Amino acid sequence: MTPRATYRFQFHRDFTFADAEALVPYLDRLGVSHVYASPITTARSGSTHGYDVVDPTRINPELGGEEAFRKLVKALRARDMGVIIDIVPNHMGVVGSENAWWMDVLAHGQNSAYARFFDIDWREPVLLPVLGTPLSEALDQGAIEIVVEDGRRFVCAYGEHRFPLRAEDQAGGATADSQEIRALLERQHYRLASWRTANDALNWRRFFTVSELAGLRIEDPEVFEAVHALPLRLYAEGLIDGVRVDHVDGLTDPAGYCRTLRARLDATPRPADAPPGPAYLVIEKILGAGEPLSDDWGVDGTSGYDFMEEVAALLHAPEGEAPLDRLWEEISGRPADFEAEELEARRHMLAWAFEGQLTRCVQAFAALAASTPETEGLTRGMLRRAIERLLWVFPVYRTYGTGDAAPEGDAEIREIARSRVAAHVPPGEEAVVDRVLEWLAGTGPGDPELAAEAVRRFQQLSAPIAAKAVEDTAFYRYGRLLSRNDVGFDATRFSASIAEFHADAAGRAERFPRGMLATATHDHKRGEDMRARLATLSELPEAWREAVLRWHALAAPYADGVDPGDVYMLFQTLFGAWPDGLAIDDAGGLVAFADRVVAWQQKALREAKLRSSWEAPNESYEGAAEGLVRALLDPGKSGDFLADLQAFLARTAAPARANALAQVALRYTVPGVPDCYQGTELPDFSLVDPDNRRPVDYDLRAQLLADPTRQGAEKLALIARLLGLRRQHPALFASGDYRPVDVRGRRADHVLAFTRAAGEERLLAVVALRTAEATAGTETPTPARDWWADTVLDGLPEGVETRVGALLCDEPTAILIIP
Repeated sequence: MTPRATYRFQFHRDFTFADAEALVPYLDRLGVSHVYASPITTARSGSTHGYDVVDPTRINPELGGEEAFRKLVKALRARDMGVIIDIVPNHMGVVGSENAWWMDVLAHGQNSAYARFFDIDWREPVLLPVLGTPLSEALDQGAIEIVVEDGRRFVCAYGEHRFPLRAEDQAGGATADSQEIRALLERQHYRLASWRTANDALNWRRFFTVSELAGLRIEDPEVFEAVHALPLRLYAEGLIDGVRVDHVDGLTDPAGYCRTLRARLDATPRPADAPPGPAYLVIEKILGAGEPLSDDWGVDGTSGYDFMEEVAALLHAPEGEAPLDRLWEEISGRPADFEAEELEARRHMLAWAFEGQLTRCVQAFAALAASTPETEGLTRGMLRRAIERLLWVFPVYRTYGTGDAAPEGDAEIREIARSRVAAHVPPGEEAVVDRVLEWLAGTGPGDPELAAEAVRRFQQLSAPIAAKAVEDTAFYRYGRLLSRNDVGFDATRFSASIAEFHADAAGRAERFPRGMLATATHDHKRGEDMRARLATLSELPEAWREAVLRWHALAAPYADGVDPGDVYMLFQTLFGAWPDGLAIDDAGGLVAFADRVVAWQQKALREAKLRSSWEAPNESYEGAAEGLVRALLDPGKSGDFLADLQAFLARTAAPARANALAQVALRYTVPGVPDCYQGTELPDFSLVDPDNRRPVDYDLRAQLLADPTRQGAEKLALIARLLGLRRQHPALFASGDYRPVDVRGRRADHVLAFTRAAGEERLLAVVALRTAEATAGTETPTPARDWWADTVLDGLPEGVETRVGALLCDEPTAILIIP
């Protein structure tokens, strides 16, 4: 069953299935068809997100368990609504003792029934990097002891970590004797070590750099069946209508996995009273610049990051790129060229955080090279240099080869990588790079099993390198304009043309008409309306420059020791995230806002890894940066700054509103299934998690939905109106084509228009773009009618209004059902 529109809930123990059930009438009135649920399987106790799954076979009791889930589904079905659930096939949470599969592996080693479930190199004991010091120091400090619980002996570290002893070592009692403990530890299937050893010595695949999450071998049929038993059963019972797959690129063979999952879902019979299939299946997939999603995986599309990037880029004026480049370079001293920033971040991350995984990747290629005389002359050093340099410049998350074959789409990626890496390859070693690329293509020599292993290791390393280097490092270093730094975004592209947006939308209509459309997610770095507000700076770069220079002067007494680039990104954040209605004399509100900004700032500084880091926090620098935030948001110290900021917010309010409404209009009208992330039906100026996962005031939203004329209801009212159209004209939105409408006249570059048609039904959408020239400093997001001058739409049926000034005289968007 294809959703008409989804609404994302982040479930946790403070927002349960019962809480969602109480909101079903509201969601129905709003017009969505499906709840899109964060993972519902049993996660680590107290998890706020659910991706640290410890038992994929059971619905999380903290959320209410299966009984409460069934009640939620029943309430939804009574209103012809349904559920899509998020599933996590790539990894499991392994902190503590709640994961029975992991604990069994630690207790029994390779003899465990679950040993093959995790991606472990069994040539060594399982490394557990949980200690705050090297093992010897921890033993000397008495931080490790043997305890007895429920008649069984466990290793206990720091009073919180529990690890099972082998069956052969169960005899005996509790002890804190360090020599006895050391002897016991040497006999286990695991070894305890300092947390600092993880990057270099970990012998099992983790999720990115998170040692609390262990990778699963979902390519193993037994593992697939165990992990998917619950969602397949829920689908078979008619309780869910589809799934969103988390981080599909972390799997060994994403394409094969998706095809298998699609086949299993399609072969699953449904009750007669359940909505018919096929199941809705979307994947979390970050597409690189120009990278298409393969259309032979059996999926309905992505979970929407690609659309988020397309619409965000559309809102930015290309004229702002050069002046904002100059401003960033002038203030920060860092390059305006994002590619340079990305390259440095990739080199850092590969050297700092993925040494262990890189070493094992090189070992796999060395074994492959040695398996045939054709490549036995390739040394481990040569292979390492080739692999690491390819990873420095790889243009996408990963390729999809299997060792003996590769999809056609990979060929272009390999050629781009070959071109980019040329400048970095040591003299005479070009042939080594070519060999690695041949193996990725499935055409290289050597043992087939070794080839499959080597290619797997490269592909499962390139994905986390891309994610950690770009999204979690470079995006926190590069501050030209923060609205172009978000999950799935191409920061090398400042803006997108109307023609490019049309091409993307038409392509989606043809290839993935059921793909999800998102502009906010649980992973976004800035809320959708914060990005829309920041995008106005691309239209007003000189005014922004003048404001920033004033603000630097006003902030100078409190900015001693804080890097100017960090100050500049702070100014963007204060401007972009400023809460609606916050007065500059509201001391309590300013303190609350400062708390949020400080939390963002600490994360930003540590992720950037330039002046602080998670591994070695620079408390002195972070303290100075926090002091600046709190001083700037203290009306007793920075009244002039706050007044100036407030004036600039007022000047940009109208174009920011126009951007926000354009974003909404496009999400709910172009081909695809629109998703509303929890709470974002009202203006969303959130920051990176956990800020974007704060509790939502649903009472306020229900009140505004009941009376859309109230102040603050503008965005919600537009969403409800468009969802109403989707409910009234389901075929038009589900299968209608997408045709750009030609615009001519003086303001043609400020209008995006298209039609969608299915049968006798036709929709016309007209959206104003980049109109700050006409609206900045006014109170309306709509330019005056005469500003549009002679701008008209071409090719519409006779009798339909074609004058843009008439169509957009009251609102910055016009969505019409036309004859």
